[in-house]
Amino acid sequence: MELAPEVAVVRRGDKEVILPIDEVKIGDIIVVRPGEKIPLDGVVIRGSSTVNQAPITGESTPVFKTVGDEVYAGTINNEGFLEIKVTKRPHETVLAKIIKLVEEAQRRKSRTEKFIDRFSRYYTPTVITLAILTALVPTLWFNMPYTVWVYRALVLLTVSCPCALAISTPVSMVSGITSAARRGVLIKGGAYVEEIGKVRAFAFDKTGTLTRGELEVVDVISLGSSSEEVLAIAASLEALSEHPIAQAIVKYAHENGVKPRPVEEFKAIPGKGVRGIIHGNIFYAGSTRLFEELDLFIPDDVKKLEEKGRTVVLIGNDERVLGAIGLMDRIRDDAFHAIGWLKRRGVKTVMITGDNKRIADIIAKRLGIDEYYAELLPHEKVEIIEKLTKTYQHVAMVGDGVNDAPALAKASVGIAMGVIGSDIALETVDIALMEDDLSKIPYLIELSRRTLKIVKENVIASILIKGMLAILASLGMITLWIAVAVGDMGLSLAVILNALRIPHLRLDESL
Repeated sequence: MELAPEVAVVRRGDKEVILPIDEVKIGDIIVVRPGEKIPLDGVVIRGSSTVNQAPITGESTPVFKTVGDEVYAGTINNEGFLEIKVTKRPHETVLAKIIKLVEEAQRRKSRTEKFIDRFSRYYTPTVITLAILTALVPTLWFNMPYTVWVYRALVLLTVSCPCALAISTPVSMVSGITSAARRGVLIKGGAYVEEIGKVRAFAFDKTGTLTRGELEVVDVISLGSSSEEVLAIAASLEALSEHPIAQAIVKYAHENGVKPRPVEEFKAIPGKGVRGIIHGNIFYAGSTRLFEELDLFIPDDVKKLEEKGRTVVLIGNDERVLGAIGLMDRIRDDAFHAIGWLKRRGVKTVMITGDNKRIADIIAKRLGIDEYYAELLPHEKVEIIEKLTKTYQHVAMVGDGVNDAPALAKASVGIAMGVIGSDIALETVDIALMEDDLSKIPYLIELSRRTLKIVKENVIASILIKGMLAILASLGMITLWIAVAVGDMGLSLAVILNALRIPHLRLDESL
């Protein structure tokens, strides 16, 4: 909810008025300056700029917006001046819908608690009633010794005390949760320890989940000049820009010992690139669109970079293209391990992302993901999760951003990246990977299966031993101290000790 500003700068005639967003009407013109958040959904009517839409759509790179383009509340205007015509009231924005979807989905996750409450309401009165009948029926109806049957009733009551049975599940779950916490995985309840082992389909966000969420230089191509010269010109021009692509190029140049050169008459060309003079010569750095407008030949090597899913920055002068720099959001090394492990065990893998189809297709193919959906808004991600749930029943969603929150809440199990994840994602999810390590997913599934195995052992042992002792108690074949030492305290301790084995079990997380 803190993503959207509480006030908006509204143009009224020749004046600008600051108003609470609740007082802004559809059709009002709002003004958004560089670095400010867009307060309401609307359409750009004046100006142009790149907008960071990652909080809402999950797109890995800022999107260029100009007259006629739609913008969303909670996104960030990078460098240009925008006038926006409001098209939606605060409660109708995409961000408001995200919050509503999260709230609705979270209210549906309480079946386990309700079942336990119902079981407790019936079990305890039933046991007490049976003990009373054991004491009274033989003595009142059959004139049997009162002390004998009262004693047997006490033994039966002690044996039937549900301590071991009641703690068999929670103590195992707590042991599993504690074990996971030591491995950097926070699980918000025993229900999710159980559910993760049943998952038959995993949905992954792309940016920040399967990839690192930061653009990195992966290719430097020279077309006449040396690679170092191309990088030096690019770093010199981009050092004066705050665009994420520019920052990635400058960082790469610094890491490779290339120092920026002095730039004169620097000029940003919105949505296309930058221009500047270095040592008396004019140079450009920007998109293929900029160089097409300069009427310069773009070599096939550049097109091949784009086909590989690279974000391409061309470097050139007024006469020709000197080189190209390819950037990409790198795939996490642990993503290969996690996806491979899931596929080997027959679990469906799906990628759902707000990024474009070309990049999504490349990432999906490299990771071997079964299916992908691209260019999705948050509510469309929810629809995909609902579709998967109908087919596979138990579906997990892994994400990190605000735009993932509704889908995370809707899934059977929501898993968030703990370090880079947004606050709303971490609050929504059932499990958080505090080290942003996807290789913990195989560990989670194995932990769930082993924990459930221990739970079954505890439950079966509790029922069999208590059932057997209850029969012996009604026949007068065991004493009260045996009922306490074996049927109650002894069995409870056995259940606890068995649960404490969970952190020490060897789990198969290998590919």
